[in-house]
Amino acid sequence: MRRLAIDIGGTFTDLFAYDEETAEITVAKGPTTPDDPSLGVVNVIDKAGLVMGEVAFFAHGSTIATNALVERKLAKTGLLTTKGFRDVLELRRGNRDELWDFYHDVAPAPVRRRDRLEVEERIDYTGKVLIPLDAAGVERAGQIFRRKGVEAVAICFVSAYVDGRHEREARSILEKCLPGVHISVSHEILPEIFEFERTSTTVLNAALAPRVASYLNKLANRLNAKDYHHDVLVVHSGGGAMTVQTAAGLASRIANSGPAAGAAAGAFVGRLCGFENVLTLDMGGTSADISLTYKGQTRRSNEWFVEFGYPIRFPCVDMVSIGAGGGSVAWIDSGRSLRNGPRSVGADPGPACFNRGGTEPTNTDANLVLGRMSERNFLGGQMAVAPELAQHAIQERVARPLGYNTVEAADAIVRVANANMADALRLISVRKGYDPREFALVVFGGAGPLHGAYLAQELAIPTMIVPAWPGVTSALGCLMVDVMHDFSRSVTSQDERPDLAGLENDLRSVDEEARTRLIAEGVSADRMEILRYLDMRYVGQWRSLTVACPRPLTADSYVRVEQLFHLEHGREYLYSMPDQAVEIHGLRVTGVGRTDRPRFKEVQRASGLADALKEERQVYFGESGGFIKTPVFHRSLLGAGASVEGPAVIEQMDSTVLIPPHMRAEVDRYGNLLVRVI
Repeated sequence: MRRLAIDIGGTFTDLFAYDEETAEITVAKGPTTPDDPSLGVVNVIDKAGLVMGEVAFFAHGSTIATNALVERKLAKTGLLTTKGFRDVLELRRGNRDELWDFYHDVAPAPVRRRDRLEVEERIDYTGKVLIPLDAAGVERAGQIFRRKGVEAVAICFVSAYVDGRHEREARSILEKCLPGVHISVSHEILPEIFEFERTSTTVLNAALAPRVASYLNKLANRLNAKDYHHDVLVVHSGGGAMTVQTAAGLASRIANSGPAAGAAAGAFVGRLCGFENVLTLDMGGTSADISLTYKGQTRRSNEWFVEFGYPIRFPCVDMVSIGAGGGSVAWIDSGRSLRNGPRSVGADPGPACFNRGGTEPTNTDANLVLGRMSERNFLGGQMAVAPELAQHAIQERVARPLGYNTVEAADAIVRVANANMADALRLISVRKGYDPREFALVVFGGAGPLHGAYLAQELAIPTMIVPAWPGVTSALGCLMVDVMHDFSRSVTSQDERPDLAGLENDLRSVDEEARTRLIAEGVSADRMEILRYLDMRYVGQWRSLTVACPRPLTADSYVRVEQLFHLEHGREYLYSMPDQAVEIHGLRVTGVGRTDRPRFKEVQRASGLADALKEERQVYFGESGGFIKTPVFHRSLLGAGASVEGPAVIEQMDSTVLIPPHMRAEVDRYGNLLVRVI
């Protein structure tokens, strides 16, 4: 039987299949179909020649929720809230994307004010009902929503995080008024205290749900028609997976789905090569996504956003994403400075060299002009490219306006892209208190291995790792994630001696909630793991740190938790105050259902480089003064132990690896490339 994983990117849909009996690997790439991503999934399955009746496991990552948020292609959504809280989305927080630009504001709220309705109700912070729910008011709101033609409704009452009874009553009334309309309630989506973050998360979940549910239903039906009858799993932003049935109700969780899968794959490849500390760079056609794994644990954040100003407060792989992909556009700003991204040409029309009508210069065009990519062997010869179109685009849009020749302009385009990615790597490492020199850099995506060596040099990272299948590594990551669900609850304890017995009871209650969810998704008891955390902060602070919590929580174990908090605070913020009182702000539980990991076969030992040598061609290396005759190798013919000194190019179907001068690439026993300075 086979295990199948597919990652739907902005430009390509990638497939990775593993045969559990023979350990054989099948990889394939095909164009993404933005109008109906499920069609691209079926197309790449057909391209790989897979029989879905032989597939026992299917997981995938998707950009559909992310793209919907970026492009504002959201369902028409209504918000029902407590009287007096209609403008929570407008008030937001006092932060801004451009700190000193007072004319630059965040985007409009995802729900128009006219579609935000109030109703009488009030529960206090203890759960006591102060004002009963106005059922007639809810029914009137439902009638208004029906006349407006809303496709989804978010219900966010101010104290629902304590007691969700009023939200449940309101949902019951609206379900009768609005049959077929998706309804999200905040106490189920995010039972946490801050009303803005809870409202934002619930509203975005509701706004995404109809489109995500439609896509997932289409995908499940297409797979069913191809004789696949097992669970369809979706990777979510936290680095785990859930079934399509769960994902349809938690639509905002699958934003950042693909990048989370890439982070999981990068961490796995790093461990396979003997590194517990890794930085991952996933450079695809549209963006570069960067994550960090320290001591085997991938960093996660409890709050993130796709569009600044509207947070999604689900745990998410801590990621820095920038518009630096193969299709990112090079352009000149009003000050005559060369810029790169964030806009991308995407899959259609794609870079100029794709000959699909694109006229703007991209990173792919620049690498082609510099000889770093083969004009005859793009995607293993499956796709023809036109270097003359790349040259023309660069000449007209960059070289002529700046007074460069075409090659100088192409080199400048790549260098600006590298500078942007180096800055992003610093953001997730140096700015977070980590020294990049203590990490390995795992680069993948179709474009990552072309740029990774220069990034490693820039940050003095000693080892760059290129996985065996870099162009489909995010798809591989979909096989590396476990079924995972995150649960949270707000608690407040400002005492120096918190009620540990009460906290333990609360944790056990949420433990059971996590266990119930895993059982519903078919996870057996022997594959379950329940992880506990506490949100802690110094008294008087606003933001908290999440610290692992032992089981059971006792006086002795709590001392260790406090010590860990002080250590983490020192690493994150460069100071700690062990004598300062600490308060517990919330508790979190992660339910994990462990899945099987592929066991890769070792590759054959190398017999030499002669058989792997494909050709020699002129490749541009600015540090060596220009074009150099450079050997080009078939990666599939480089066996374990093979060593290639730069300058060199290593080609395969899904990506191209660039080895600059004064660097050496060695093949490990699993076919990964380890690149180091010599």
